[in-house]
Amino acid sequence: MNMLPSILQTWVVMFLVISPTLFAASVSRVDSYSSARKRHLREKVRKMFYHAYENYLTHAFPHDELKPLTKSFTDSLSELGNLKLEHLPQDYSGSALSLIESLSSLVILGNNTEFERGVLWLSDNLTFDVDARVNLFECNIRVLGGLVSAHILATDSANRLVQGSYNNQLLTLAEDLGRRFLPAFNTPTGLPYAWINLKYGVIESETTETSTSGCGSLILEMGALSRLTGDPIYESVALRALRKLWSMRSSLNLVGTTLDVTTGQWIGYSSGIGAGVDSFYEYLFKAHILFGKEDFWRMFQSAYLAVQKYFRHGPWYHEADMRTGKATYWQLTSLQAFWPGLQVLVGDIAAANSSHREFFYVWQKFGVLPERYLLDHQIIHPTEKYYPLRPEFAESTFYLYQATKDPWYIEVGESIVNSLNSYTKVEGGFASIRDVNTMQLEDHQHSFFLAETCKYLYLLFDDSFLVDRNIIFTTEGHPLPVLSSWHEKLPEAYIPANWTFPKSESQRRRRESAMTLQVCPATTLSLNHGDQQIESACHIPDVRGDHRCLSDEDCGVDSTNCRKRSCSTASYCGLWLVT
Repeated sequence: MNMLPSILQTWVVMFLVISPTLFAASVSRVDSYSSARKRHLREKVRKMFYHAYENYLTHAFPHDELKPLTKSFTDSLSELGNLKLEHLPQDYSGSALSLIESLSSLVILGNNTEFERGVLWLSDNLTFDVDARVNLFECNIRVLGGLVSAHILATDSANRLVQGSYNNQLLTLAEDLGRRFLPAFNTPTGLPYAWINLKYGVIESETTETSTSGCGSLILEMGALSRLTGDPIYESVALRALRKLWSMRSSLNLVGTTLDVTTGQWIGYSSGIGAGVDSFYEYLFKAHILFGKEDFWRMFQSAYLAVQKYFRHGPWYHEADMRTGKATYWQLTSLQAFWPGLQVLVGDIAAANSSHREFFYVWQKFGVLPERYLLDHQIIHPTEKYYPLRPEFAESTFYLYQATKDPWYIEVGESIVNSLNSYTKVEGGFASIRDVNTMQLEDHQHSFFLAETCKYLYLLFDDSFLVDRNIIFTTEGHPLPVLSSWHEKLPEAYIPANWTFPKSESQRRRRESAMTLQVCPATTLSLNHGDQQIESACHIPDVRGDHRCLSDEDCGVDSTNCRKRSCSTASYCGLWLVT
């Protein structure tokens, strides 16, 4: 699917008719130029990664994260998600967080020697027997996910990334960490506490408030740990929490943002696809890919359609009350930028492209993506004006280029690279931006800059790591393999050509949908589906079957072009020309 601008599409068609030979030569020159350009950008990203990584090793290792302005360090694992900086440990001196986060990136950049060095250092030195209170979600996606992914890479017999003595030490560390997580799940509901002390478990008078993403985004890492160790407990507790969370959804199939883990009651009813909820949606679908459970697919499908119905407004996604579906906050948050990438996996390419271009509009407006942008006023949020080197926009750009091969996404990636080098690169690494209005810097290089931002930019320009690999990336950018042995029933779209799995016709037909068929918009289909009607993945039906309406709220999204329908003066939903 080549999403060229309409004028260029017309020119291409005319040129093909006039001179196909000349056109072929022209394409060859464009491909050559494009390849050279991508190689140049790949090398720029490589230099970015090593500038950040080597400064971390020089000034911060083995502490958690680099402070690039002062060329010092922060032991931040206990601070992640801890906005009030409560219960900070006294004797904690870091867990080499940025090294753990860098391991899979080193492999993708082709530096097997440094990967091996990092693996062996962690094998000999890392311990979790520390008196430190950490955020379960952050520690899961960064540390557990990083260790599990690196272990899989280290034991990949086809690539032999570790030549020295490696005897599954990273998996042993991951299992030790997983065991330390388990007391968090000892609640009446099975929903885990947001905070756990790695040495002593849940501390006395611990808060019972957590977020939807905090207790609904554990299944990939803990499920993978169970599959690797043969101990089902990790996957079991994560799955129990996820199912409990889904059972708490409203009649509209929406979930809130914050909840109480002991009572199972919602605290925050406003919801969206951004902070506090984002990875919940991501993990429902990716868990289906990784483990093949049909209930993951059913949950995701219902949740996705509810998002499209109640949050989407044209290319934007606002927040809404989970009980009524009524809009609450008209705002864009930088974490929402992951959504187009998820939509690519779903197959909803048109909708992904539409929202991605709006994010790019905001990026161009400020030079980077502010943490929160008020859509109704078209201004930055007065207090959340920062950009902490987040990866989500680069991630979606990578996915959309993979799906479309549209060179426009290479241009977007180049813009991201140039912005990062212009505004955030300092002598001691890459610094977060405190205020996107003034580009004032903050003394912090987050570990996800190494784990995700540089990784997705590198893969945008050089995807050779993906060749002959069938993987998914966790929400922290750590690759996990899609293996037949991990599946109850392998999703059809992810079966490699050399695998054969008998499927009945009824099973095949039951799984066909707009999302699995990648149909959006619902143009003419040359597919034989019998009596089954295939709708566009972006289609939202009108409230009434006869298409009558009282206001635009009663109208959905058109299935043929993914445009929002509106209520006419005659009280019918449709697409009306505005003159």
